[in-house]
Amino acid sequence: MMNTDALKGLALETIQSPRTAAQKIISLNLSRDVLWSGLVLVACVNSIIYSFSLFLGDTSALPALFRNPVLFFTLVAGVLVLTVHGFYWTGRALGGQGDLGDLLALIVWLQGLRAIAQAVMFFLMLISPVIGQLFSLGIGILGLWITVNFITEALRLPGLMYGVGVIVLAAVGIVFGLAILIGMIGLGAMGVPANV
Repeated sequence: MMNTDALKGLALETIQSPRTAAQKIISLNLSRDVLWSGLVLVACVNSIIYSFSLFLGDTSALPALFRNPVLFFTLVAGVLVLTVHGFYWTGRALGGQGDLGDLLALIVWLQGLRAIAQAVMFFLMLISPVIGQLFSLGIGILGLWITVNFITEALRLPGLMYGVGVIVLAAVGIVFGLAILIGMIGLGAMGVPANV
């Protein structure tokens, strides 16, 4: 297992050299059970941080789905599963040769970093909403860049443009799957069977 210093170094390397960091994460050869458990964990942490952020403003206008921590966690976990499979199968269709486990490991790591970034943004919003928003924008751009590099490395694609292509094409399937997921969660929240 990696110690705290090694994790900090890997986080910094993820920002500075995403593909090199991706190679190190993949080389850990974590089991699928560990990785799927990790995915659930980061979804849980992200949901908890999001729940705290709801205290910063008026949430009455938000749909019930986004005001209920349990339902929101279900949504986040579902989106992450859709994302992993969407990226993987789209990448394979574009000639990628990587392993689902490799991609899953990178997505879990990236979501773990995202959870830390969300916590920082939460505290920045308490200090200055403007600074918090700027930080959020910067993290969004950086996260997209890292994601492109991670996809390219995990699926062994010929170049970064293929990684961009995977994100764009997979987004269509992810949005479709998300619509179904939200429908199921929403109907369940109202006590209506999902198969109605």
